[in-house]
Amino acid sequence: MPGIPGMPGMAHAAGTSQGLARGLAAEQDGYRLDAATCSVPAGRPTAYRFTITGPDGTPVTDFAVHQTRKLHFYAIRTDLTGFQHLHPDLADDGTWTADLAALAPGTWRLYADFIPNTGPHAPELVLSRTVTVPGRATPTPLPAPTDSTTVDGYTVTLHAQPMAGAHQLTATVSQDGRPVTDLQPYLDAYAHLSAFHEGDQALAHLHPANTVNGDHGGPTLTFQALLPEPGNWRVFLQFQTAGQLHTAELTLHVD
Repeated sequence: MPGIPGMPGMAHAAGTSQGLARGLAAEQDGYRLDAATCSVPAGRPTAYRFTITGPDGTPVTDFAVHQTRKLHFYAIRTDLTGFQHLHPDLADDGTWTADLAALAPGTWRLYADFIPNTGPHAPELVLSRTVTVPGRATPTPLPAPTDSTTVDGYTVTLHAQPMAGAHQLTATVSQDGRPVTDLQPYLDAYAHLSAFHEGDQALAHLHPANTVNGDHGGPTLTFQALLPEPGNWRVFLQFQTAGQLHTAELTLHVD
């Protein structure tokens, strides 16, 4: 398919190094995301298999652990719906298997976020490619920007005046108007936050700054944010209480 990353040389087609750093290419620094298919069936769970090929041309089998996992895998449709955050299984031959929940028809971008286990200064890399899910695709308009949303009875509020570039982003969690203080660790933090840019689906993975101290997280969550460009970003904040994972979604406008 024209325009689908994932073949040798497509990293150059993505444009600048900034584009590579934002997770919009299948190849960076000699590492490449390879998959056997560019199409995924609609309406049913799918085992999506892929490899990360290293600079020597062979599948990588040694990955550093970051945020308790060797690889984080994301799926998002072009209209920024259908978010999935998975942790695939790695086979001895370097093949990863991501168990995707059913995808709606349309074009989806799939991201692999990892650190090669090559030493203490190895970079975090985000590679991606697109897949097509056949069928009639009905785009969902992006919800208007807001600073607060509710999920599973919890209210999540963002406190920021976001500008393009690096800054600090703070969120608070409440329930029925009361501060929540029993957040449990999830991926070695009290919350995990990912953001996708409207239009090109650039990924920003925001790192938590809070110190973990048992099941006593909240109500305030702090993130070191790097949102590289202005516009609307769809934000997905994941947190855990009583063993249940919650995903709060909202649109953030960045000047």
